[in-house]
Order: sequence, then structure tokens, then C-alpha cells
Amino acid sequence: MSSDTPQPLLRTPDAALLLGLSARTLEKHRCFGTGPVYRKLGGRIVYAVEDLLAWAEQGARRSTHDAQAGVVHPAKPIDRTVLDRKGAVRR
Repeated sequence: MSSDTPQPLLRTPDAALLLGLSARTLEKHRCFGTGPVYRKLGGRIVYAVEDLLAWAEQGARRSTHDAQAGVVHPAKPIDRTVLDRKGAVRR
């Protein structure tokens, strides 16, 4: 996108549709801090398409053994004390 083109902002239902998630799952990600970056405009929550795609890209993999893959956490509380620098849970 060019810098002079306004970045599209989506409300939760449309953002969830873009990601293939339910709106409720996206809301849970927001509450637990495991989801994409969002903005709060007054009482409205909106997501930039660019931020949604960047978050989804974190889960891109070439195989089940892809050591370079990022992590997209499930929509549940995570123990942040055991996260490494990439955001992956250490075991």
C-alpha cells in the first residue's frame, strides 16, 4: 500500500472473517494478548488489515519440523514467564 492511501480498518466481525476465525475467538485473543495489534477508537475496536495479515504470517510454516517458524498462540492465557525472545513457549 502506498503511504498516501488510507489503511483499511476492520471491525471485529470483518477482521475475524478475513482470518477465518470466529469473532469470539478474536475477542479472546484480544483479552489474552495473543492476537493481532488492534486500535480502540472511542468504544470501537478496529484492526488494520496490514496488522491482521502480519499476525497471521507469524504462523507460516513449510513443514511440521520448521524450526524457523513463528508462533501464533491459541486464544487462551499463556504463562509469559516461560516465553523466549521469539514468543515461543519454552518447554
